[in-house]
Amino acid sequence: MSLSGTGDPPESPALPVRFPAADPDRAAPVPRRAAPPSPTDVDDSVRQLTFFGAETADPSVADLAGLLAGPGEVVRMGGTARLSVVVDAAWRVHVLVAELALRGVAATWEATADGRHAVRTSYARTLMPLAVAWLRGAGKRPPAGFHLNGRRLRLWLAAAGAVEPAGLLLRLGAADGEGWEPVGGALDAVGLSGTLLGRAEGGPAYRVTGRRRLARFAELVGDPPPAAPAAAWPARS
Repeated sequence: MSLSGTGDPPESPALPVRFPAADPDRAAPVPRRAAPPSPTDVDDSVRQLTFFGAETADPSVADLAGLLAGPGEVVRMGGTARLSVVVDAAWRVHVLVAELALRGVAATWEATADGRHAVRTSYARTLMPLAVAWLRGAGKRPPAGFHLNGRRLRLWLAAAGAVEPAGLLLRLGAADGEGWEPVGGALDAVGLSGTLLGRAEGGPAYRVTGRRRLARFAELVGDPPPAAPAAAWPARS
């Protein structure tokens, strides 16, 4: 099911619609312009917290590391690579297809046997830096110096985050055990220290709690995309 850059190709099934309709009066946030990062800059070293928000720079392919911090996967083929992630709600498909298109990455989606949705990019050379940085044999692990910022957190939230009464849940890849600790360290570094939940507790996932941490997270990821239900996105205070 191939999607164009707009996510609405002719003669193809429409994206799934099993989510509350977006509020037509809610406009998408207008990003503040800044010098765009290089698409090959997988782990830039800029760590000033004031520049970590999702709206402070243009979208970059490097932002897709946020999907890999969660349950996203990457595979290589020749000089190209492809990212994929299975999501549990239709609105996530809409958001991810749009976010990928902003970064010049074509995507497809299909329903899975268990009622979820698999979102996959095309194989592309621009995704190779991510694959080289993250793949360790057949496994996935954050590269040295990996860090999180607002744009990466926004993608992680869109793919596998959940707002709960107890806080915010950020799901991890079930087979990525070696990477859970480094990802947790990256959360610590941006003031979002979380508790690692095991499978028996509904994980693997990090749960972020505390008023200040949740307010910081909401500020970093920015306003909700139009397709996201209000209850699925942290509100700014």
